[in-house]
Formats: sequence, C-alpha cells, structure tokens
Amino acid sequence: MEREILHVDVNNAFLSWLAVYKLKNGEDLDIRTIPAIIGGDEKQRHGVVLAKSNLAKQFGIKTGEPLYSARKKCPTIKIYESNFKVYRQYSNKLYELLLNYSYKVERFSIDECFVDMTEFLNGRKLIDIAYEISKRVKNELGFTVNIGVANNKLLAKMASDFQKPDRVHTLYEKEIPRKMWPLPVSELFMVGKRTFPKLYNMNIKTIKDLALADQTILEKKFGKFGKTMWEYANGIDNAEVVYTYQKPKCVGNSTTVSQDIKNIEKIEEVLLALTEHTTYRLRKLGLQCTVISVQLRTSEFKNYSHQRKLDFATNSTKEIYKVAKQLVNQLYNGEPIRLIGIRVDNLCDEEEKQISIFENNDTKKQEKLDKVVDSIKDKYGYETITRAADMKQSKNINRKD
Repeated sequence: MEREILHVDVNNAFLSWLAVYKLKNGEDLDIRTIPAIIGGDEKQRHGVVLAKSNLAKQFGIKTGEPLYSARKKCPTIKIYESNFKVYRQYSNKLYELLLNYSYKVERFSIDECFVDMTEFLNGRKLIDIAYEISKRVKNELGFTVNIGVANNKLLAKMASDFQKPDRVHTLYEKEIPRKMWPLPVSELFMVGKRTFPKLYNMNIKTIKDLALADQTILEKKFGKFGKTMWEYANGIDNAEVVYTYQKPKCVGNSTTVSQDIKNIEKIEEVLLALTEHTTYRLRKLGLQCTVISVQLRTSEFKNYSHQRKLDFATNSTKEIYKVAKQLVNQLYNGEPIRLIGIRVDNLCDEEEKQISIFENNDTKKQEKLDKVVDSIKDKYGYETITRAADMKQSKNINRKD
C-alpha cells in the first residue's frame, strides 16, 4: 500500500505564536502586522534574530543576524524576547489537533510534524484533509501552516517548503522533475552549508544534477551520505513516521456545505455521514465516548452548539447518531445552515469501559455489526458499504472544514 504522508510546518512559528498569545490576553496590537522580531535581550548585545515579521523582512532583516544589525536596518523595530512556555503551549495545541486525524504523528521539531494518514483516510483524498487541517489551524488556533502532501516523509517536507505562507503543496513522484529538480541543490533536505559548495565544485548545481549524477562517484566523495543525497534527489525515502501513541482528547468531523441547507431532513443526512466518519475513527483508535456535541453554523455565521452526556460509553454509529440527531432537532430553528459538525469527548479505551446497567443486547449487537462493517470498509474501501435501516444514506458530501 502506498503511504499517505503530511508534513505540517508552522509559518513563522515563534513570532506567530507570541502574537496569538498576546491577542488572546487582551492586547490590541498584532505584532505580525508591524516590523517585529523575536530575539534576546537587546541590552546584552549578543542576541540574534530568531524570527521576524513580514514587514521586518522587507527591511532586509534576516534570521540569525545580530539584534544591533537589525536595529540599524529598521530603527523602529520592535524586539520581543523568546517565551518557550508559550511556544510549547501552541506546539501542543497543534499536536493535539493533528491527533484528531491519525495517532501516527511525529513531532519533528517544536514547529513541525509528520502525519501518517495511510490507514486513516476513510475514503477521503489526502489533499482534502490537508486543506481541512490548514483551515482548522487558522480558525481554531489563530496561526497558519504550510502543509506538504506526498507519499513519503522527504517529499512531504520538501513540498511544505515551497511557496509560503499558508499554503498546501503536493509533491508526488511524477511531480519531482517539474517541482523539485529545478531547485538549487542547497535546498535539498540534509544538504548543508558545508556540503553544497563541494557539490558545486563537482558541477552539481541543481537537484536534477544530483539526481542524474553517478551514484558511485558520490559515494566515493561523501561515503554513505553520498548515497543518501542521491536517493533524496530522486525522491527515494523509506523512513517511517516515528510516533508515540497518545490518546486524543476528542474526535470530531464537520463540513461546510456547498449550498445552505434549509430543511432538517437534509441536515440529518449530512450529520449521518459525519457521524459515520467520526465513529469509524473512534473504533480504529479503539476508543469509546460518553459525551456527544453537535454544532450548526448559519449563513449569517451564528453558531449554535449542544452536548449530552451518555449513561454508558459507546462507539456505536447508531447510538451516537441517535443522540446527535436529537441534539440537532433541539438546535435547529429554521435558519439556513452552512456548517454542520459533530464531536465526541470524554474518551476511554474499549477494554477500560465499565459495564453499565443501561446497556442492552441491542447495543452489543450494534457494536458487533459496526466492527463487521468496518472490516469490509478496511478491505474494500471506505465507500463500498453504507448503512440503511432507520438511518438515511448520505452521498457526495463535501467535507472540507
């Protein structure tokens, strides 16, 4: 099975995170909109630029240069000290959001993650999930990311470094000659400042030059690293996403519909499709929930939400949809609806679930049926089987929120 990998890279992380933190704590000024940099204590005279706003960049200020040099280029520059407590806070928020999509999340650095989506597409396209994540990060966390979409870690990371900020880029094998090979060899991942001058001396100036170079000569010159560089230049990378499993705090799904919905039957139809995706992910993670929340957003961007605590933990599609449907009926007042969402919280492992007097044989039978349906989806594809009986089918729903 071909792998499905995302690389999520925060745009201007330190400055963006500090900006969001300050805005959420009552400050009116967004430091991303002024000439600003993150550095050390200017009075110590040894600090360097760690991050810069776009306006600071226009003054020619570069990451790594001394603060006094930045001040000369822009006398009105605002300098802020690093706050790693804030950075960790927002790095964790991003990580927790990504866990909603896959438990195979690798924290490659404080501001970038790899996500292995191979087993968690649920019938969706990887590019659609990338756009959904991008939109959620912006709306829910307040900063932007670049996302690389590819079939291995190397290409995903290279793709995320293409045009910035706030972009989603693909880099599949067939796109390598057009998108990656024309780049300077210095932009290839792992080719550092000491290596690329040596490559230049070998008349290897672009990634294409490296990809077409004699691998034997590269190995003689650089040892094992020569082989690695040649493989990277050709898009070859078999490295796995290295993750530590961490149970997500919630699982959910939402969608902005292509046209406003004005009747409860259509809302329920969309809700069913979202519930199926959410509960399928729950079961893939081996989790059950005891809290169900639904959200409706009107065409006027008014938000309504409601939640209910269950008497017993479940991951049954039928049980969760029944409650979600009741919640939507309580919320809906006839206004045109542009977004519908469902989220399940208070998660527990299936084996840790406590037996409840409210459970019955029908509930247990439904959970067994869900597992049978999941196994068919896993084997033949997510969209190969849908539920009928007392639940309506939902087709062609645009899940991009």
